[in-house]
Amino acid sequence: MLNLIKKELNQLANPIRAEHSQRFFKTGPGEYGENDVFLGLTMPELRVVAKKYFKKITLSDTQILIESKYHEFRMCALVMLVYKYEKGMERKEIYNFFLKNTKYINNWDLVDVTVPKTVGAYLIDKDRSVLYKLSDSNDLWERRIAVLATFAFIRNNDFKDALNISEILLNDKHDLIHKAVGWMLREIGKKDESVLENFLDKHCLQMPRTMLRYSIERLEEKKRLSYLKKT
Repeated sequence: MLNLIKKELNQLANPIRAEHSQRFFKTGPGEYGENDVFLGLTMPELRVVAKKYFKKITLSDTQILIESKYHEFRMCALVMLVYKYEKGMERKEIYNFFLKNTKYINNWDLVDVTVPKTVGAYLIDKDRSVLYKLSDSNDLWERRIAVLATFAFIRNNDFKDALNISEILLNDKHDLIHKAVGWMLREIGKKDESVLENFLDKHCLQMPRTMLRYSIERLEEKKRLSYLKKT
C-alpha cells in the first residue's frame, strides 16, 4: 500500500512545477519553508491519490508518509486523514496524530487544507485549551494550527475562541499569523459583521496592517476606509 502511494505520487512529479513551488512556498535559506522539497503535484492530483487509498492505509503507514522530506507526501498523508475523519473513521486517533506531528505540518497549505476539518472539527464539542497552548508556542506552524482550528467553530457561529486567540496573537511578529488571524476575523464578519466591528473598534490601532486589511476585505468601502484611516 505505502509503496503504491509513493509510486503514484512520484509518477506525477513535475520538475517545472516543483521549481515554481519551491519559490512560492518560500523554501530558501532563512525563509519560512526552508528545506521543504517539492515534487510538483497539483492539489487535484494529490486528492485523486488520497481518495484511492485513504480507506485502507493504516496510521502507521501514514506516519511514514508524514515524516517524508517531500511536501506532497506529507500533504497526501494529511488529506487521507481528512477523508478518514469525514467518514467517521478513527477520529480521536486522527486528532492525536495531528497534535503529535505538528513539526511535520510545516507549511501554510498543510495547515489550512487539513486542520479545520480534523483538529477543529474534533474540538467542536470538547475542551479547547490545547489551542491556547498552541497559540503560545514558539513554533510558527503550531500558532497557525491554533488559528485555523477555530475555522470549524466559526462555521457553527461560535466565535469566542477565534476572538480570544486573535487577541493573543495581535502582537505576533510573523506575517503568516497576521494573515491567518485576519482571515478568521473576516470569516466572523461574514457570519456577523457586528462582532467583527466590535473587535476592530477595540483593537484596530494595535493590529498589524496585514491583519487589518485581511479582516476588513468584505466590509463596505466606507467602513474599510474608516478603519484604514484610523491606523
